[in-house]
Amino acid sequence: MKTLDQYLDDATLAHGHICAGQVLGVRLAMLGLRELGIEDPVRERKRIVTYVEIDRCMTDAVALVARCRLGKRALKFLDWGKVAATFLDLQTGRAVRIVAREDSKKRAVEMFPELDKEKGQQQAYRVIPDEELFDKQWVRVEIHPEDLPGFKGPRVACAECGEGINFKREVSVNGRTLCRACAGERYYTRLHE
Repeated sequence: MKTLDQYLDDATLAHGHICAGQVLGVRLAMLGLRELGIEDPVRERKRIVTYVEIDRCMTDAVALVARCRLGKRALKFLDWGKVAATFLDLQTGRAVRIVAREDSKKRAVEMFPELDKEKGQQQAYRVIPDEELFDKQWVRVEIHPEDLPGFKGPRVACAECGEGINFKREVSVNGRTLCRACAGERYYTRLHE
């Protein structure tokens, strides 16, 4: 595994800037991988599926350190608004959930009162010991075959719109196979041309 400073340099390039969320995400992912005994996330990237619970800066850093990507189906996003991630080792079935402690922001202000909030958090998140910055919990994650990286499954067409649906994401409504949008879970509104 790289050092904290090496990962922060990589995160700055990948994310476009360094921020408190990047520092927190790098530290969080390094802890998660260490807990699972994964020392080389590049070589062992196919062992890991990571669940992130927020769509903020931290997530980019977690993906960078754990070498997980949405496109590789090794990064799973849950929109729960929490600075947390769960690291699942597919080889052993072990999983650990790491959560940033709620008091970390207050602790940063106490440690670096002379710095503005952002700079103080960046500095504090670099040096606060893991056990004071994060809570960790061993968990069980049941991952379905269709959610695994590399899964090859049937592709079906929606009976309403005709669009293809992968990875068993279709739903059955009154005996018809529909995509989630046509079943009423649409996040967009169609405009008429």
